[in-house]
Amino acid sequence: MQWFVAPDYWLSRLVFQRALAVVYLVAFLGAALQFRALIGERGMLPVPRFLARVAFRDAPSVFHLRYSDRLFAAWAWAGCAVSVALIAGLDQRLPLWGAMVLWLMPWAMYLSIVNVGQTWYAFGWESLLLEVGFLAVFLGNDEVAPPVVVLFLLRWVLFRVEFGAGLIKMRGDSCWRKLTCLDYHHETQPMPGPLSWFFHHLPKPFHRAEVAANHFTQLVVPVLLFTPQPIATAAASLMAFTQLWLVLSGNFSWLNWTTIVLALSAIEFPTTPPHVAGPPLWYEIVVLAVAAGLVALSYRPARNLISRRQVMNRSFDPLHLVNTYGAFGSVSRVRHEVVVEGTADPVPREDSEWKEYEFKGKPGDPRHWPRQYAPYHLRLDWLMWFAALSPAYAASWFTGLVERLLENDRDTLRLLRRCPFPADAPPRYVRARLYRYRYTTWHELRETGACWHRTYVREFLPPMRLEWVDQSR
Repeated sequence: MQWFVAPDYWLSRLVFQRALAVVYLVAFLGAALQFRALIGERGMLPVPRFLARVAFRDAPSVFHLRYSDRLFAAWAWAGCAVSVALIAGLDQRLPLWGAMVLWLMPWAMYLSIVNVGQTWYAFGWESLLLEVGFLAVFLGNDEVAPPVVVLFLLRWVLFRVEFGAGLIKMRGDSCWRKLTCLDYHHETQPMPGPLSWFFHHLPKPFHRAEVAANHFTQLVVPVLLFTPQPIATAAASLMAFTQLWLVLSGNFSWLNWTTIVLALSAIEFPTTPPHVAGPPLWYEIVVLAVAAGLVALSYRPARNLISRRQVMNRSFDPLHLVNTYGAFGSVSRVRHEVVVEGTADPVPREDSEWKEYEFKGKPGDPRHWPRQYAPYHLRLDWLMWFAALSPAYAASWFTGLVERLLENDRDTLRLLRRCPFPADAPPRYVRARLYRYRYTTWHELRETGACWHRTYVREFLPPMRLEWVDQSR
């Protein structure tokens, strides 16, 4: 079937596959380095406790068979190894079926991690990586030209990512319709980057233009993905440029980078495709059958797009095959941060020497300038942002965090930038306080060197000692 393949997209496929493998590597690396404190046997939300109450059919994972921290670590590092093999192009040196199996491995391995990750993995970019990763299995290698239907399904994912985000904004916060959301967003976003302070201080008319351009890119341009070339290439390129702008403005894990990877699959690079044999019949049957199944599963995400009660970042099946996406349907006007402190005093008093724990990514010390971490994802830092929005977001894990700080737990302290207590002398008490943060002005920055100004709001958690935490659990 001549219509089945698109030889002109062979380089698009190659660039897409290598870039996706890099995203996989980042995801597995984050899992390997952070899991013990978050979901390990002694973590804040232990996997064994989760598996005891969740059935395999609801959260398919290899860890239903057996879990140990050593097994999880080996699984995550093996995922890193497979990702490196894909970056190096091992799939191109295998027969077609072998390449498909190789691409299936990181998808199945990361699915096993996401499905036991609980709150720490409840983000849209997890499902996005799994959905895109599953489609990559059927893109083939140098033995065949890229299948048209898989390229179409990749554009369908990109359409839902962008169009869904655009609709949730128009239906959500009124500031998107008034073009004023960027007056607040750069200051109140979950984890600012090193340039976010400067983005915030851009002139307000420029912010209005940014929001208007965002609406155009997310609500008009996605439709052009399904038009003939070179219009589709121009649309995908504009999306990629917009995502790069977002990369500069903050830390959003690998959400922006995966969207850019998707856009690359829609760009037709001006090169002469190599001559390849026609695809084998079994491959055509498998690809068409999978495509038909994914189209059927698209019904609920498509219905969600046109629903007045649109939800964002929702998976409709436990394999995360077809999902719904969206971001920042509402924008906070004020930034609050939870500041965690400890003291070695035997009796906690207001005038005790309270020492602050410094996190890697979330704002803390007003003089500490934000750093660029994305596409690497600092999971604890992101959840701390949600905790500041409402204590309910932290109800399941914050007590566990406090307990581990009172123990000077090594794995937990590795998630932080600085622990103010020696390894052999943990704090006697830990407390948490809520502060309001705002960016300093240009004048304040020159005067103090601080990019943040903070004001005490209220107590978030009273002083706790280890015995009290144990009794409350």
